[in-house]
Amino acid sequence: MAYVVTQSCCADASCVVACPVNCIHPAPGEPGFGTTEMVYVDATACVGCGACATACPVGAMVPDAALTTKQLPFLDLNAAYYDAFPHADRTPVALVPQQRRLTRPGPFRVAVVGAGPAGLYTADELLKHPEVAGVDVYDRLRTPYGLVRHGVAPDHASTKLVTRLFEAIERQPRFRYFLDVEVGAPGAITLADLRAHYDAVVYAVGASSDRSLGIPGEELAGSVAATALVGWYNGHPDQQALDVPLDHERAVVVGNGNVALDVARILSRPLDVLERTDLAPGPLDQLRASKVREVVVLGRRGPAQAAFTVPELIGLAALDDVDVVVEADPALLSGDDQRSVLLRELAERPVDPASTRRRIVLAFAASPVEILGNGGRVTGVRVARNELVTDADGSVRAVATDDIRTLAAGLVVRSVGHRGTPVADLPFDERTATVPHHQGRVEPGIYVVGWIKRGPVGFIGTNKTDAQETVETILDDLDAGLPAPTGSAGAIGALVSERHPGSADLAAWQRLDAAERERGARAGRPRAKITDVAEQRTLAAPPAGVRRRGLLRRTVSLTS
Repeated sequence: MAYVVTQSCCADASCVVACPVNCIHPAPGEPGFGTTEMVYVDATACVGCGACATACPVGAMVPDAALTTKQLPFLDLNAAYYDAFPHADRTPVALVPQQRRLTRPGPFRVAVVGAGPAGLYTADELLKHPEVAGVDVYDRLRTPYGLVRHGVAPDHASTKLVTRLFEAIERQPRFRYFLDVEVGAPGAITLADLRAHYDAVVYAVGASSDRSLGIPGEELAGSVAATALVGWYNGHPDQQALDVPLDHERAVVVGNGNVALDVARILSRPLDVLERTDLAPGPLDQLRASKVREVVVLGRRGPAQAAFTVPELIGLAALDDVDVVVEADPALLSGDDQRSVLLRELAERPVDPASTRRRIVLAFAASPVEILGNGGRVTGVRVARNELVTDADGSVRAVATDDIRTLAAGLVVRSVGHRGTPVADLPFDERTATVPHHQGRVEPGIYVVGWIKRGPVGFIGTNKTDAQETVETILDDLDAGLPAPTGSAGAIGALVSERHPGSADLAAWQRLDAAERERGARAGRPRAKITDVAEQRTLAAPPAGVRRRGLLRRTVSLTS
């Protein structure tokens, strides 16, 4: 019996370290790690011990004997990797480097701005070193976990299991939260404040904006960024008033990455499926009244160049509650790459003309040239057919033709990528939309990690490798000698309380988390997200007559 990876994995390599026979690749340090769409299990070497399944934070490892019919394509996907990359020269066990020890004893304190995966992986890496006396994680929201909470699609519940790992990180005794604290805002805690109280400051603020299409009509009501729409249905407080018109039978999604497929699924799947997820209550009510029957996903190039990953496509093809249709020139589906093969099989599926299911149309070699409107609202999209041109270097580009059609639609979702935004008091590269750095160092004492460092690429676990690089740079600088902070852990706690009297600690987050789970359980859901900030503060408050002793204890223990 061999194990099989059955979804887009988080790529944090926990399974690689756990495997006693080194049969999971690419591993850290090998070509492809962090850039391939998943890791792969070598069935000929796997001994079926299940160590990988225990270590996997998202439940992606399944014994081949337990695969469902829908999961069978992953068996071939895992095997195909080893056909191309045999890894015959691998060591019998994965090599784990010896734990580094600092030459200077500390104690050191580090602030991390951003409580998403990048920030929490960074905190975890830092806390592996006993010389680091404490890590304080700041976030402007009262809820941590970043895009795992506000970005992962509600119907991808297994991916959200990575929060169990985050819960283990935040329970470490030298870890502390300062939530509902927007660093750098007017009247708020500033970078100067952090530098005065910590040996190092790490920014893990992500990429919260979106790329523009650059076409007429983009500003019309009903033309929304995927970043905003995803935040809307995932309960991000900033997006709950988003105008999402669902009164037309067609929606158009521009772009064909994983986020585009997420959006298409959420707009298309039946209510009984969505009601079993943690989709935010307000948006769920709006989706109950949705008239959308078809979602067209536009990709400017061909199937082989599609931005979505193969595991996501396999998951989409396996849905039995939505019709998936491929709209492409048959010549574009003739390739032998995995995407083309899967899409060709999808295109050959018979379509039941009597089907009452909603449908997702994957359209290729198609680009929007104008978003149409009437009275300031979206009414449709003009779409050009593209010709694909292969350049001398082998890259394929789309060239628009004069063959243009109009798709009537009431909602257009722009899903062509995230983009970072400038960070207060830090340099910013407008071209890459990142903070300039060298291996995470902006300057000695100030560092970046995650999307604001490398751009919006990679998976959840990619942030672990990224965090390791940044932390290694921090340790180098601590060993070389950084200016010692003048303020203590207690002093920064008092300053946060003064400037942000409503800030939340770990205990407050745990109370809010418990309230959401309790509400969800009453409705047969994993949680019912609370999106109103005032209600979040009320529910997270300590019970009457109970002092916030946990924070006080930590303040004392971390004071130096």
